[in-house]
Amino acid sequence: MTLHPTPPTAPAHTVGADPTRLPAWQALEQAAQQGVPHLRQLLAPPQDASTTRWTAEGTGLTLDTGHQRVTPAVRALLVELAQQAGLVAQRDALFRGDPINTTEGRAVLHVALRAPADAAPQDAPWPHTVQHQVQAELQRVCAFADAVRQGHLTNASGRPFTDVVNIGIGGSDLGPRMATEALAPWCHPHGPAPSLRVHYVSNPDAWALHHTLSALNPHTTLLVVSSKTFTTQETLANAASARAWLEAAGIGAAAQSAHLVAITAAAERAAAAGYPAEQTFTFWDWVGGRYSLWSALGLPLALAVGTTAFRELLAGAHAMDRHFRTAPLAQNLPVQMALLGLWNRNFLQCPTQLVSTYPFRLARFAPFVQQMDMESNGKRVRLDGHPCATPSGPIVWGGLGIDGQHAYFQLLHQGMHQVPVEFIGVQTEDTPLPTAAEHHRIVNLNLRAQAQALALGRPNTETRAALLAEGLSPAQADALTPHRSFEGNVPNSTLWLDALTPHRLGALVALYEHKVFTQAAIWGINAYDQWGVELGKTMAKAMERGSSR
Repeated sequence: MTLHPTPPTAPAHTVGADPTRLPAWQALEQAAQQGVPHLRQLLAPPQDASTTRWTAEGTGLTLDTGHQRVTPAVRALLVELAQQAGLVAQRDALFRGDPINTTEGRAVLHVALRAPADAAPQDAPWPHTVQHQVQAELQRVCAFADAVRQGHLTNASGRPFTDVVNIGIGGSDLGPRMATEALAPWCHPHGPAPSLRVHYVSNPDAWALHHTLSALNPHTTLLVVSSKTFTTQETLANAASARAWLEAAGIGAAAQSAHLVAITAAAERAAAAGYPAEQTFTFWDWVGGRYSLWSALGLPLALAVGTTAFRELLAGAHAMDRHFRTAPLAQNLPVQMALLGLWNRNFLQCPTQLVSTYPFRLARFAPFVQQMDMESNGKRVRLDGHPCATPSGPIVWGGLGIDGQHAYFQLLHQGMHQVPVEFIGVQTEDTPLPTAAEHHRIVNLNLRAQAQALALGRPNTETRAALLAEGLSPAQADALTPHRSFEGNVPNSTLWLDALTPHRLGALVALYEHKVFTQAAIWGINAYDQWGVELGKTMAKAMERGSSR
């Protein structure tokens, strides 16, 4: 039976309703049941590369999906599914500032945090008051970061700060920490100030804080306490101990204010805890923690890399926002990544998603995406309050690809699980090492080889021929062939950055944000609450109250 690439037009779809009732979904189920050719067949010549690569203009990112287990008909059906699920209308509601976080009655406007002050109305469709608030706080953040980096803002005795310790957890840690490491070449001093080093502490285990503070001079250390509610137990415990460390060094209450910075959506709680108003930076309840890198919570990053680089990060994200809003769905990078991920999750029955980064500076990118995706789309109830009729978010995991090749890639190649992979690579090298070009060649050679090996594998006939060519006898070759053959057929995409710069990193993060949104829109779930996280906090507090009685 031949499937028509475009199913009948679907009736009007209610946001948050069951997507499995959509004609495109049912056609995709039928396609999956009929079976998809092996990637060896899909990749056999002739191929039309133009249907498998997309570039987001002005962002420096190129997505190659040529190793995905999809036919042209399936690609067309996936786009039709997005249209039938009302993705465009939901996307427009996000950018307008509609309260799409329905369980909390909030807008979701992290996209407003990275729009420039002079953005045209079509690029900033949210309320003008939001734009004004964002720009005013961004100016405060940048002015403060510049003053610290240039040595103009000092401790009570006039000494410039040499170290910054950011104390936060979850979204108050993962984004700024990941970006600080990714943009390491920009972490250098400007002007007469000594080199400013930025450190991150998230875990309340005492060793984490001690390990960081023991190497620092309290008299030249600035403490940044990042908490949306300023009630996060782990963060407040670390902050109290860090302030006791200042006190033990003779930095009392009056002098201590110069060392304290708060970043929060609850400024009144920070003030009650003794954080000075002029060093308290705010954001709004419509900024989710895992989407807050662009807000005042990015202050540690601005301190590390400088405000010029920080603004370039915002510009890169805004460029991806424009692409997401304007590119046709069939050429839209976030949409294509989301649709292929949904195909793998719901139709090829792959419950996990590996994010494999090959640039060393992106070592923390996979854990960052893990929080963004799993905290957003780890839901079992739709917006309409009914249970999901199909699995939602995948289990996201990963890390550095080169390291993984010598560890868990064995399971990818010959294990019993099929794990889709999103490879991330950088096309140019900027490390000032004389032999950097050779290192870069090896890294990208391995990325390309792994992507192809996972897709094509090596069938028994080729394996046996290779063993015979090595000089083995036919009996020996027959015995070893099952052990040294590879099924292949592992779907994977490769996302290339032309360079790892602040602008390109901003575009990369925004790409994944919009991928998560697109999948949530089709599944009909709320990507912007996290009641599962809150339950554990509530139980911890209840247990603490019970043990104190």
